[in-house]
Amino acid sequence: MAINLRRVSLAGLALFLFAITQLAHAILPIEQWRTSTGTKVYFVANRGLPMLDVSVDVPAGSAFDTSEKSGLAAMTNALMRMGAAGMNEDEIDRRLADVGAVMSPRYDTDRAGLSLRTLSDPKRRSQALEVMARVLSAPAFPAPIVERERARYVSGLKEADLTPASRANTEFYRLVYGRHPYGLRPSGEAATVAGLQREDLLAFYRKHYVADQAMVAIMGDVSRQEAEAIAEQLTRSMPRSDGATLTIPVVQPLPAAVNQFVEHPASQSHIMIGAPGIRRDDPDYFALFVGNYILGGGGFVSRITEEVRQKRGLAYSAYSYFSPLKASGPFIIGMQTRRDQAEQALEVVRSTLREFIDKGPTEQEVVAAKQNIVGGFPMRIDSNRKIHEYLILIGYYNLPIDYLETFVANIERVTAADIKSAFERRVNPDQLVTVVVAADRSKPAAAAR
Repeated sequence: MAINLRRVSLAGLALFLFAITQLAHAILPIEQWRTSTGTKVYFVANRGLPMLDVSVDVPAGSAFDTSEKSGLAAMTNALMRMGAAGMNEDEIDRRLADVGAVMSPRYDTDRAGLSLRTLSDPKRRSQALEVMARVLSAPAFPAPIVERERARYVSGLKEADLTPASRANTEFYRLVYGRHPYGLRPSGEAATVAGLQREDLLAFYRKHYVADQAMVAIMGDVSRQEAEAIAEQLTRSMPRSDGATLTIPVVQPLPAAVNQFVEHPASQSHIMIGAPGIRRDDPDYFALFVGNYILGGGGFVSRITEEVRQKRGLAYSAYSYFSPLKASGPFIIGMQTRRDQAEQALEVVRSTLREFIDKGPTEQEVVAAKQNIVGGFPMRIDSNRKIHEYLILIGYYNLPIDYLETFVANIERVTAADIKSAFERRVNPDQLVTVVVAADRSKPAAAAR
């Protein structure tokens, strides 16, 4: 049930915040240690459900691709579970299904790995963990599977190239990040994926899926002693690094604004505006988080939605968000609108952003935003799966171990002045990339189709 905190008395609000704090304490403490192989481990015990969530993440996301072999990271991650340590993909699937376990690849810009959800019963979890350990330590990348999946990937990429959303996204990241690996398409390009060979996947695996730079997150119905054994089992046979730390280059700020039009026979104009934003450990994170909720992240209560959709009916959806990463992830404003309304919608968004940066939010907006964010906090940690995801976030990005305990306090601490200052320093309205993918307005609509 939704809670309207604007109607809650000060005493009621205090009790509500106390309850939230107690909920955060209920999932803690987070225990942390390193395995004999140097792997970081983050663990939360929950003996209330007979379930176990386990993941192993490594620095092997698309940020570690090169322009010549874009898509290598994604393909390596996806094909690991399609044959390993004498098991083919059917046997892997069967062994997991026999004990009701699910093992999935994990992959994004910064990181990659595997996650496992299994029953905590020792016999069942033992079989599931054995399969996971063998996949992590000895993926085979069988040549026929590589050929099959490579063809499937190429076909999918060519199909995606025809969609306006994909075109906008690809062009936006290319212009925002230039030669930085964040500018590469995470799934790769059809031409680069077509050239990937089994040896490329093996080499990438051996370099990036290394125990001493991995991070294990364990959440569920096991003891600390059992969790230690699980972490050792999963990482002891993984490759070791050569001692060099796998890092992501620093992102350079945009030197000037860039405006790019991409012709596409779409009925709607797809628009993306933005620039490099912040790192995941940025000290301005909470000020920008609350501020963006007001600007474009709060749905119908955000300024961009109010100005673009509610007042003028220029778009069904308009939004903004920061996507913090190991290096500076993007700040993005996105929307779709009719091609004949694109210029007006852009003008409204730009003026809304500029006014927000110049004047900052009102005190009323800040109070309402913090109340809504705090009110939604319990839903962020209401399941093992969600807490497990936070363990991964905290561990991989080296966030404070009390991140969940202090989340509400950090939100409550944000002021209107903090938001204005953070946006002034982090978002320059005169140095943004704007990409519009749409039909050429100089051509008749029928011809565009």
